[in-house]
Amino acid sequence: MSITPTPLPVLQGRGGVVLTADPDALVLDRPREQVTFVPGGVARVRAEGRTVTIELRAPRGTAPTVYEVEDVSEAAAAVFADGVNALLPDREDGEVDGTALTIVRSLTPTWHQRFVRRLLWGMFGFFVTLVAFAVAAGLTGTAVSVIAIVMVGGITWASLGVGVYTVRRWLRERWLRRHGVTVTATAAATPGAYVYMDDTGTYRGFMHGEDGPCISVSYDPRDPADVLVPQAPHLRLLNSVLGSFLLFCSLSGMVLLVLLVVDAFTGGEFTRGADGV
Repeated sequence: MSITPTPLPVLQGRGGVVLTADPDALVLDRPREQVTFVPGGVARVRAEGRTVTIELRAPRGTAPTVYEVEDVSEAAAAVFADGVNALLPDREDGEVDGTALTIVRSLTPTWHQRFVRRLLWGMFGFFVTLVAFAVAAGLTGTAVSVIAIVMVGGITWASLGVGVYTVRRWLRERWLRRHGVTVTATAAATPGAYVYMDDTGTYRGFMHGEDGPCISVSYDPRDPADVLVPQAPHLRLLNSVLGSFLLFCSLSGMVLLVLLVVDAFTGGEFTRGADGV
């Protein structure tokens, strides 16, 4: 069913909270999460002055879960509540548990996003340092010194980035397998979206890309909204071995790079023979 055959106002509340009515759901945007309410799970929407309350359906004998949006326009709140209530399915309380039809999607950066951002900044810093060393070597050293620094530094830069990423992800997956929670996420109506239930009974959604009707996800019990899709066992083994090898190569490359830089600043004794001097 469509919940918005006619446009309903957008409610903007305190702290940047926004409540909208999409064609198939009510969407509550908060600073750190987005809550989607399927119409079949909503009992009613109440407008009380400048506060709008979304009341979910609840099993008979239990208190319903409610979500409030404060400091909205009083006139818009009344129009919104009347419009949504007129379109909600006519069901008695006790037939539906609205929390099972409510999906929470975290808007805070995940562990993977934070890690990739830090890694990219580190790689950028390494690249800038490499360029500075190459320019300084060009001013004080030989042409062979510059070429050697650029080649060794470039290979080290690439190996370090891939090695750190694969090894750190492998360590994260290993920790989650031992101390985290692994559940099955099912594909949602939106392409690439998946939904899973955490240990508190909250249904959470995330975007991953289309990867079949069901996938396994792992999360830290301290932050159920932060999920990681584990790799297949053979890929996990391959990446751990490849990442460790590249990490070893990059560390060796950094040692060689330091020697080349020192050599360039001290007259190029190591590269003098290759330069034909």
